[in-house]
Amino acid sequence: MAKGLLRAGESKLLTSALPLDFSRDGFQYEMRNSPNGVLYSVSKGPEKRSAELAWAFGTGRVAQSYLFKSPDGSFHEARVSFFRKAHILDVTPARIISSSQTLSAAMERLVPDSEVRRCFACHSTQAVVANRFDETKIVQGVGCEACHGPGARHVAAMQANAAAGISSPKGDFIFNPARLAPPDAVDFCGACHGTWWDVRLAGVIGVANVRMQPYRLEASKCWGQGDARLRCAACHDPHKEVSTDASSYDAVCLSCHRSAATQTADAQHSGKPCPTAAKNCTTCHMPKIEIPFMHDNFTDHKIQIAKAGQPYVE
Repeated sequence: MAKGLLRAGESKLLTSALPLDFSRDGFQYEMRNSPNGVLYSVSKGPEKRSAELAWAFGTGRVAQSYLFKSPDGSFHEARVSFFRKAHILDVTPARIISSSQTLSAAMERLVPDSEVRRCFACHSTQAVVANRFDETKIVQGVGCEACHGPGARHVAAMQANAAAGISSPKGDFIFNPARLAPPDAVDFCGACHGTWWDVRLAGVIGVANVRMQPYRLEASKCWGQGDARLRCAACHDPHKEVSTDASSYDAVCLSCHRSAATQTADAQHSGKPCPTAAKNCTTCHMPKIEIPFMHDNFTDHKIQIAKAGQPYVE
């Protein structure tokens, strides 16, 4: 998350892949290294427009999308993104390129101020304060204060207490999401990763919504049954890189589920044992779902009994 936002010219993922070319419906797209960073160009016949990319959004584990600025200071989204696994440019997710579009419309999308605030609020720290966006204050990537709030008073209080030899709670003047109730904790993460209402109100349907992990978690049969352990941080430490090893999550699964039919159910292990295996649980119960337009697959966070070949279930 610390690399969720970069200056486009500082994105090694992008600059090491350049030059890149892409074509769709008669439009030719290019990204090239330039003295000022990365030059993005679109042409059709004799017409051509170019702009220096300003910001790169996303760590690039799957993809990276880009914004550039017009002379009037407004932000514009590039119609194409870089997809790491396929190592190609392709249409930015949820956008379209059509032969009926003008060169300008095929090149960019004007990003409304409200969306600019949301984009930078989730991908950076300190860019939005009191609902006001200030590009000069951006701390690139998601830092401590993005989740915990302003930390100056907390640091000052802890230093003062330490100097005075006073023992005090660790949470002085700081927000700790770990203290939230499960629904609030999942919505807290969902503020950037997609809450149930975000998905419903946006009308995201089909495999596209598998990217919204909180939404899918809340679709699980065991969601809402009162177990306070069922929250995002139960499996993912937000201070560490996410693990892609299925076995690393087994201990979490078995903290709720019994590992064998002979194990006695108790308050901590009320979940039924799996009749198939007691390891690599997520391989079957949180399967990978391919999203064609993302050129990659995503872990479905809807905890379920998944069967090979079954259709995607909302």
